[in-house]
Amino acid sequence: MTERWAVSQALLLVELAGHAALLLWGLHMVQSGVQRSFGMRLRHVLGIGLGNRWRAVVAGLGITAALQSSTATALMLGSFAAGAGVALAPALAAMLGANLGTALIVLVLSFPANALAPGLVLAGVIAFRRSAGGRVRDLGRVAIGLGLMLTSLHLLGATMAPVGSSPTLHVVLDAFAGMPLPNLLVAALLAWAAHSSVAAMLFIAALVASGAVGTEACIAMVLGANIGSALNPLLAATGEAGPDRARLRVALGNLANRLLGAGIVLALLPQAAAWLEPMGRLAAAQAHLAFNLGTALLAWPLLGPLARLLERLMPDRPQAEDAGAARYLDTGALETPPVALANAAREVLRIADTVEAMLVASTAAFQEGSREGPKAAKRLDDVVDRLHRQVQFYLARIAQDDLGEEDARRLAEIRAFAVSLEHAGDVLERDLGGLATKRLRRGLVLPADIAAEITGLHLRLQAQLRLAVAVFMREDAEAARRLVREKEALRDAERLALARMAEAADRSAAEGGAAAGLLLDAVRDLRRIGAHFAMVAHPLLERRGELLPSRLAVEAPLSESLAGSD
Repeated sequence: MTERWAVSQALLLVELAGHAALLLWGLHMVQSGVQRSFGMRLRHVLGIGLGNRWRAVVAGLGITAALQSSTATALMLGSFAAGAGVALAPALAAMLGANLGTALIVLVLSFPANALAPGLVLAGVIAFRRSAGGRVRDLGRVAIGLGLMLTSLHLLGATMAPVGSSPTLHVVLDAFAGMPLPNLLVAALLAWAAHSSVAAMLFIAALVASGAVGTEACIAMVLGANIGSALNPLLAATGEAGPDRARLRVALGNLANRLLGAGIVLALLPQAAAWLEPMGRLAAAQAHLAFNLGTALLAWPLLGPLARLLERLMPDRPQAEDAGAARYLDTGALETPPVALANAAREVLRIADTVEAMLVASTAAFQEGSREGPKAAKRLDDVVDRLHRQVQFYLARIAQDDLGEEDARRLAEIRAFAVSLEHAGDVLERDLGGLATKRLRRGLVLPADIAAEITGLHLRLQAQLRLAVAVFMREDAEAARRLVREKEALRDAERLALARMAEAADRSAAEGGAAAGLLLDAVRDLRRIGAHFAMVAHPLLERRGELLPSRLAVEAPLSESLAGSD
């Protein structure tokens, strides 16, 4: 008899684990489908919402309701905070909204809706299989995930129903009834392992609905689930290269808020249990919502002082002396593609800044005749190469299956711009640096007009690089058009340099011919660099229908071209 009981208990545990795994997989499908469909847009909406605290709360709630994960929202907020794009107080306010979002999701899913599951799965499968790709296919994935979640919740309830009436279980529950901390720790571990308070809370709600968990244990487990889910963003903020303090502030502020709330509820546990007793099967969801609403009201007037305290306790660290070490490639964000792509884009901007510094060093090498310019360009090129390798490796680690059409396009743009900048750095270091060195070795003195022209071309390239960054970050169509026009202008500069060299040859002027030849070589190298910068504009102009296979579309007036592309 004992052996048969042990086997039945083992089978029950396997069955519960299978239902919980189905719930997690359904939740993963919903999150991945939403991220693939709206990932970059959700990040954009969140960034706009962080303008003030009220909008931040609404944005955090909405983004979390869409993603069904406050952890993903926390990672986005940490990314914004690390970039100094927003103040800390609005980011903390958005986390309050994110916590409320998960509570509302749990409340909605706690109502019996298993009858909808077959229809959702059927509609999702049809959309998934009949669509070749794009948003319809991803929304089909979301429908399938919701159907699986509802099915798993129904199965959990059916499995736990007979368990709730077990005399043995009631003996165990009575033993733990007066021990809230073990219940809290178990739930915290569950939420941390699942990387989702939604999944953990739905599992707890199923236990409560079956009668397997008493009221005080339910409250303790709700507190544990909230604390456990707050640990994931905190651990993700540490990364492999040490903690990022800006990200840590958001995660620590959220964890402190939940710990304070949990302490207050535990101190008032008998009163809270008396209030929750009449809630019945919705007790866990109601307790979850009440806890997050209460902590939001408690924290709201303290957001400013809390933000200042966190900034004082964790001031920004001085930038690392190693310029070639990545600063923004947070490995903890790889599971959230929009955040990972934003991190990679910020690191590429560091590459752009280094290439601009190389242009400045190249200008000095031609102007001043100093050997330090080529040496500085070589050191900076080493930095560009190292950052480029780290960015490409980071991008390769982003799961391609989790990328929607928009995210996949953005990944390709980041990768291509990084490659273009690395190639431009190579030309600056190897070819232009070689020209400057050759000039110094020969003792060649450049005429004032040629020196001024080379300097002017360097300055134009610096302006082009800034245009390229505008296209890369904001998809600025006007900047893209100017980039392509500048590329054509450099072609004209090359023709003029060639004509000048031919004129010097006709005059048989050796010194003038050498200077004109140096100008031609420099212009050709600078034109190659400009072509690398202009590459970032091509995809945008092609999507707008403004770029022909080989040149800018100028047959129609520019206004007509723009009107036709909208």
